Amino acid sequence: MTTHSASRRRILAGLAALPALATPSLLRAQTAFDMPDATAAAKRNIASFKVRDWRDHFDDLGIGAIICDVDSRALSFWKPDGTYIVNPCSVPLSEELTKRGRTEVVRKKEGPTWTPTASMRERDPSLPQSVGPGPDNPLGTHALYLSWPAYLIHGTHDTRKIGRPSSSGCFGLYNERVAQLYPLVEIGTQVLVL
Repeated sequence: MTTHSASRRRILAGLAALPALATPSLLRAQTAFDMPDATAAAKRNIASFKVRDWRDHFDDLGIGAIICDVDSRALSFWKPDGTYIVNPCSVPLSEELTKRGRTEVVRKKEGPTWTPTASMRERDPSLPQSVGPGPDNPLGTHALYLSWPAYLIHGTHDTRKIGRPSSSGCFGLYNERVAQLYPLVEIGTQVLVL
């Protein structure tokens, strides 16, 4: 065996180990999506999400409950049977853009159209009138509309926004995550923004 082939083998072995080492902790934390209880999710809680208990915020689960946690940049969802799902999310850019309190899901749309609000257009007059479904749409692949006008839970094609203050008031999820959440969330699901 020559020195050249031994070095090549070491490099190849090192490259093979990289995916396991380079996997971002945020991606590993997302595997908690299908865990049946908060205890199991807490064990995988390596991205510093606050594990929430719905009983601290809601009288009952009803058809489901969502907490949008601005501080930990996470969206928690409980199915009616108590199954807990937590996802990293983008949050509003500033406190002025953040609306806190109780609301509910009033509409759902797969392939939503984005229309900038008047205040968005005031801040950036170059914004288009609207953007239909596709990779340029800031709402991603799915949207859950809240009873507060212009406030949504939606996907995003720009994954750099997840885990950061980056929106004008909405909560954005990875498109894959909002697609998984979408069929579970019913119209009338209670939402709390903390």
